[in-house]
Order: sequence, then C-alpha cells, then structure tokens
Amino acid sequence: MKTKILVVDDEPDALELVEFNLRQAGYDVSTAADGAEALTKARATVPGLIVLDLMLPEMDGLEVCKILRRDPATARIPIIMLTAKAGEIDRILGLELGADDYVTKPFSPRELVLRIKNVLQRLQKETARRERFTFGDLAIDLPRHEVTWRGNPIELTATEFRLLTVLAERAGRVQSRDQLLRDVWHYDSLIDTRTVDTHMRRLREKLGPAAKHLDTVRGVGYRFAE
Repeated sequence: MKTKILVVDDEPDALELVEFNLRQAGYDVSTAADGAEALTKARATVPGLIVLDLMLPEMDGLEVCKILRRDPATARIPIIMLTAKAGEIDRILGLELGADDYVTKPFSPRELVLRIKNVLQRLQKETARRERFTFGDLAIDLPRHEVTWRGNPIELTATEFRLLTVLAERAGRVQSRDQLLRDVWHYDSLIDTRTVDTHMRRLREKLGPAAKHLDTVRGVGYRFAE
C-alpha cells in the first residue's frame, strides 16, 4: 500500500511541483491550500506524513503544527516544514512545536523526497522496536517496565520510565519541553517547564553512565542520542 502524504501550500506552483515529484516517487498524495483545509484532511485521512508550508494565509504552518500535535488522532503524524523563512528562530520554533524536519525554499525536489524517505524509514524502525529498545549496554523493556545497564536493573518511577521511553522511541529527534509535557505528563496547557528539567536531572542521576544517551539541546529541549 502506498504511503499517503498530505502537502499543504498556498502557492499553486509549489503545490504542483511537490505533488508531481512525490507521485513520481510512488506516494499517494493529497493537497491543501490553507491551514483549515489541512486540519480537515489530516483528521479525515490521517496521512503517513505531512509536508507543511510555514507561510499560509489566515492560519500559518506553526499554528497548524501546534493544533495537530495537540490532537491525539494526529499527534504522531511526521511533519516536514517547507518554508521560505530560513532564520534560526523559525527553525527552532518549528522543532519546538514538533516538526520532524525543515526544508527551506527554494528547494530541490530530490532532497525533499529523500528527507521524506528518511523520516518514514526512521518511523518504521521505531515502530518495529516499540516493545524493546537496546542502545549498546542500555536496554528498555516496555512490557516488563524494566531498564537495565549492562544487565543491572535501574529503578525508575513511572514518570521517569515514560520520559525515558518517549525519548528513546524518538531517538535522534529533538523533543521540546512543551512536547514532553504533553506526551509524558499529558498536560494540554503550558505550565512551568522546569518540571521537565527536574525529572531529567533525576533520570540522569539514576542512569549513571547510561545518561550519556540524553542530550540537552540548548534553547529547544532534549534528545536521545544513539
């Protein structure tokens, strides 16, 4: 079955270019020209990936991304931001809101197709190893709720285990504090993000040498490093 991709862009030429190249690459493509249409189609079809333009009329791509990430039905859909804005602050905002990658216009259609393939392959690997993760000497067993380092058990609280698991499931991808608050603590509204920092500090202390897998990404959040 072909992977379904939703492409969102208000520029007809850009929309046509991306749609053509993705169909040539073997994907099933649907399109949307604004944020409202994007949300409607994303909820109705739940695509395998969304290519989302940042500069949309009325509701911009950042707002669309934020809404998608807050809805349990669409929260895990991979999103690649497509935008003419190359500034670092825009890139950081996109990552903070949960975008999986960021491509700047003008772009190479080949590069976009490659990035889409990479994101989808990474997602497939995460799904395949969902019940048990092994990173060198660190092992995480979800059904047994166990974490071991070189065979020795590490005692974690339920929240610490969920935090470690969420990061491990998305290894290599930066997770913002706000995203972790939603996915680990299930908070829908913004609260003091020091909650995340406090738990990360305790988790690192308990992991000891295994804490080398937990990276702090300054100004954004945290990342699990393989």
